[in-house]
Amino acid sequence: MTEGDGSQAPPPRRRGRPSRTEAKTGPDARTRILEAARTEFSERGYDKTSVRGIAKAAGVDAALVHHYFGTKDEVFAAAIELSFEPALVIPDILGSSTEGLGERLAGYFIGVWENPASRAPLLAIMRSAMTHEAAAKVLRVFVLRHLLDRIADQLDVPDATFRAELAASHMVGIAVLRYVIRAEPLASADPQKIIAMVGPTLQRYLTES
Repeated sequence: MTEGDGSQAPPPRRRGRPSRTEAKTGPDARTRILEAARTEFSERGYDKTSVRGIAKAAGVDAALVHHYFGTKDEVFAAAIELSFEPALVIPDILGSSTEGLGERLAGYFIGVWENPASRAPLLAIMRSAMTHEAAAKVLRVFVLRHLLDRIADQLDVPDATFRAELAASHMVGIAVLRYVIRAEPLASADPQKIIAMVGPTLQRYLTES
């Protein structure tokens, strides 16, 4: 407040809550935060990325990042989800019957990695998970709990979590060899060939008694 001008200073911001203006543009701010997080994790890795750095890159206050996502781990998980979008694809992967489930799952997973827009942040996520336990834990929880467990739970099969872990190990292994290490000839193989060969194995993991 300026003395004598009769104006009043605005009330102090409460940390962790967006301002009225920010609330009106909340979805846009949230999207900017997520995109900035993916870029920061891609360029700096998990260990060197901070909530403050993400906020700066998104052009928002760090309190707004905490408001939408909480901790760095939770921002990391949201960045993973932005690439995989499980809520949108799980119904399509499950389909109307279990026939062809493994091939649909393999096609979805390889398709995400083959997409240039999602491959760069996924590479950063995978590299971070290979070198930092906190990042690895977030990736495990997401891939298993938010994706594969949700698929297995809909199949009414015994040992659903174990089956999901087998499927996860197979697909993550392919991602590491093909996209991170770039081992040949897998790195140069036709994606459709990989899907055709991996699909039956995933099918067996998830559906066979």
